[in-house]
Amino acid sequence: MVGKELLNPFAMVNAKPKILSTRMLGEQMLTHPAMHTCVIEQQPFITITPDTSGDTEFNIQSLAAQSVTAIFTSVNTVNTVTAQLKLAPNWKIFCIGGATRDALLHLFDADAIVGSAKNAILLAEKILADGKVNEVVFFCGNRRLNHLPDRLTASGIAVNEVVVYHTTLSAVNITTDYDGILFFSPSAAESFFSINTIPHNTILFSIGESTTAALAVYCKNKVLTSSWPSVSGVLDLVTDYYRQNEK
Repeated sequence: MVGKELLNPFAMVNAKPKILSTRMLGEQMLTHPAMHTCVIEQQPFITITPDTSGDTEFNIQSLAAQSVTAIFTSVNTVNTVTAQLKLAPNWKIFCIGGATRDALLHLFDADAIVGSAKNAILLAEKILADGKVNEVVFFCGNRRLNHLPDRLTASGIAVNEVVVYHTTLSAVNITTDYDGILFFSPSAAESFFSINTIPHNTILFSIGESTTAALAVYCKNKVLTSSWPSVSGVLDLVTDYYRQNEK
């Protein structure tokens, strides 16, 4: 009897789309409309570990006493660095917009952020366009992409990298066919597809262009990319897509 009810075609028509998020979304997202439009399951595919070693702490504290041009390209870098700071240093900051910029504003005044962009390639161009930057401190993770440091170095800007967190792939075998899957980093895409395949009709929702490019390596599925890199931006995509397809 239960089996027949589950297979009822009318019930299937009215079923909410089933979505997998490849990271935990955070309590602040529980009220997002996507959480009501869809059934969203959350399963992390990477593990982020802040580098709390004495050397890293010393580097951050030393830089805090200097006037440097600092680059932040993820919320993870912001959280790790600001956890070591009691007061905002006199830094000139370039960052990725959206969630990364928002996280910086918890410690820094908006005037400290002199430039932001929606991806690393555009951010590099904004730094070059500034015309007064000769050296930067790039706070990053151990699996950072090459686009930004390579572009700056090729243009004669010295890039001092400070690794402040480590990313570990933690793949999980998925046995459910989801209507959509949310991806928030190239590393999560690599981890997911290292042991999983998906149906061709599964829609992928991406936080940004670097993640979208990574997904293209592993599959040919339709990918929708957030215009600004944030969790809420990805969830907005989900809400809009499934509301439009209800019509």
